[in-house]
Amino acid sequence: MRRYWNDIFWRTDWVLLGSLLALTAIGLLMIYGINTSAENQSLLQFNKQILAVILGMAALSGLAFVDYRQVKSLGTVIYVGGFLLLIAVLVFGSTVRGTQGWFQLGTLSFQPVEIAKVAFAVFLASYFSKHVHQRLTWISFFGSMFAMLGYVVPILLQPDFGSAMVVVAMWFIGVAFGGLRARTWILVLIVVVCGSFALWHWGLKPYQQARLTAFMNPQADPLGAGYNVLQAQTAIGSGGWLGKGVGEGSQSRLRFLPEASTDFMFAVIGEELGFLGVSIVLVLFGGLIMRVIWIGSRSNDTFAAVYAVMIAGMFGLHMLINVGMNMGIMPVTGIPLPFASAAASSLVAGFIALGVLESIAIHARG
Repeated sequence: MRRYWNDIFWRTDWVLLGSLLALTAIGLLMIYGINTSAENQSLLQFNKQILAVILGMAALSGLAFVDYRQVKSLGTVIYVGGFLLLIAVLVFGSTVRGTQGWFQLGTLSFQPVEIAKVAFAVFLASYFSKHVHQRLTWISFFGSMFAMLGYVVPILLQPDFGSAMVVVAMWFIGVAFGGLRARTWILVLIVVVCGSFALWHWGLKPYQQARLTAFMNPQADPLGAGYNVLQAQTAIGSGGWLGKGVGEGSQSRLRFLPEASTDFMFAVIGEELGFLGVSIVLVLFGGLIMRVIWIGSRSNDTFAAVYAVMIAGMFGLHMLINVGMNMGIMPVTGIPLPFASAAASSLVAGFIALGVLESIAIHARG
C-alpha cells in the first residue's frame, strides 16, 4: 500500500497542478478585491468561487485516482450525457444576458456548455482511438463532424456563439492532429466559408453582429457596442508596470468596467497588478498548456494524445479570446478567463478536464 501511494505521488504532475492552483489563487484574489471595493460590499461571488474550487478539487482528485481508460471506454455515454444537458437547458434553462444557457437553483447557477466541451473532447479522443489508424478515413471524418454538429447546433440555439466556435475549433484541432488528408482540407475550407456566411445572415442575433463589428472599430459606437472594449483598454493601459493594487482599480471599483469579474477579468488584472501581474498570468497559462501537451505526447496512447491536444486547444482558445477581447483585437463573446474569472461552471469543468490529464500522467505507460 505504501508503495502504491509513493507511485501516485511521484507520477502526479505537480507542474500542471501548481500552474492550475496559482491561476486559481490569482483569480480568487482579484474577485475578493472586486467584491470588497464595491459600494455595497458582498462576498457572495467570492464565496461561490470558493465553493467551485472545492468541488473542482474533489472532482480532479477523484478522476486522478481512476484509470483514464475507464473514462475512455465511456466516451459514447459521456457524449450522450453532454448532448442531453444541452437539450435540457433549452427547455428548462434560465436566460442570462440574452442566452438561455443556465440551470438556476436559488443563487447558484450551472452552465452545461462548459461540461459539454470536456465531454466532447473525451468522446472525440475515444472515437479516434478506435477508428483512426495513421490517417482519417472519410467515414471517421464525417462521423466526427456530425458529432461536432450535434453539440454546436443546440449551443447556437441558446444562443452562445463563443462556445459554439470553441467546440468547432476543438473538433478542427482533433481532426488535424488525427491526420487530415490533403483533399479533406479543401472540403473543410469550403464548409467553413459557407458556414460562416450562413451563420452571419441567419444564425446571429443583431446584438451578436454588433459585437463582431464593434471590435473592428469600437470608436464608432463608444457608448454602445464599443463601450466595454474601450473601458477594458483604459483599465489595462492605466495599470503601468506594477498596477494600482488589489481592489484599487478605478475602472472596476467605480463600475466603469462592466462584467469586471467575469468577461473582463484580464483587464482587472492589468489595472490592479500591472504588466508584472499580466506577465505572470500569461506565463502560467503557457506553462499549463505546454504541460498538457507534454503529458499527452509521452503517454504512447492515441486517446491520451488526442484528448490532451484538444484540451490544450480549449484552454488556449479561451485564453486568446478573453485576452483578445479585453485588448480590442477580438470580438466580445462572453468567454471567461480560465480559472481566474468568476465563472463557477467553467472553473469546475477546467478542473475535471485536468483531472483526466492527471490520471493519464499517473496511469499511462510511455
